[in-house]
Amino acid sequence: VQLQASGGGLVQAGGSLRLSCAASGRAFSRYGMGWFRQAPGKEREFVAVITSTGTNTYYADSVKGRFTISRGNAKSTVYLQMNSLEPGDTAVYYCAATTATLATDKLWYNYWGQGTLVTVSS
Repeated sequence: VQLQASGGGLVQAGGSLRLSCAASGRAFSRYGMGWFRQAPGKEREFVAVITSTGTNTYYADSVKGRFTISRGNAKSTVYLQMNSLEPGDTAVYYCAATTATLATDKLWYNYWGQGTLVTVSS
C-alpha cells in the first residue's frame, strides 16, 4: 500500500483543516488506518485510528472532541477533520496503515505516507 497525505497548511487558532490520505493498491479496505503527528524535537505521537470497515475509531485524549477520523473505502481515502485547532497541534501529520485493530503504537503500522505540515498560529 502506498499512501499520499495532503491538506496541510497554515491556519489560525480556532480554525479548521481537513487532511486526506489517498491509498494506492487493492487491499486498502483490509487495513486499519491511523494518523500520527510529529512536532519539531518531539517523538511521533498517535492521533487517531479507524478500523478497516470504519465501524470503530479511537482518539488521543489531546484531540478527542475536536478531531474526527473517517474513511471512504470506495475512494481508498482516509480523512482527518480537525476543528478548534490550537498552536499545540502544529506538527507534520502522517497517515499509516496497519493490520492490527485500533493500534495506537506506531510499531504496529506497516505503511506510512510522507507527511503533511499543519501550522496553527496564535
